[in-house]
Amino acid sequence: MNDRSVIHDTFTLERIYPAARARVFAAFASVESKEAWGATSEVEPGERATSIDEFDFRIGGRERFTVRRRGTSYRNDALYYDIVPDRRIVYSYEIYADGTRISVSVATIEFTDSRAGTTVTWTEQGVYLDGIDGAQAPVLRVGGTTELLDSLTRHLRDSPRHDTMEV
Repeated sequence: MNDRSVIHDTFTLERIYPAARARVFAAFASVESKEAWGATSEVEPGERATSIDEFDFRIGGRERFTVRRRGTSYRNDALYYDIVPDRRIVYSYEIYADGTRISVSVATIEFTDSRAGTTVTWTEQGVYLDGIDGAQAPVLRVGGTTELLDSLTRHLRDSPRHDTMEV
């Protein structure tokens, strides 16, 4: 590709989960939980949706995983900058498609109490590189993050705990 370009975008998504803040935060904090709800894409026969290669949930720690989608390997390399238990997570991440970096993002995930349980506010600033995902890259990222949060909804619903609240 000869054209070098960037698209900048910021989005915010909000979800309310009928569970205690500690439980919702914990879903982000362990490799077992992330494996349970992090695989959101349809896979082809014989492919594994998500492969977590590294998971070190602490300030300065890294998370690395690969997702295969429609024959393309997407690698996510993340670095945690700020973690306040049960309150917020701030991290940056790069996404590579078959080894080519396609984006760099900073995400902030905030956890607050609400009448129905826990409100999660996900704010992300992204830089999409060289038109590799096309002009729709920001829309695709919002869609992927929406899928991820929907998967978390199913995980919390289908993995009942004592701290789950009735809605």
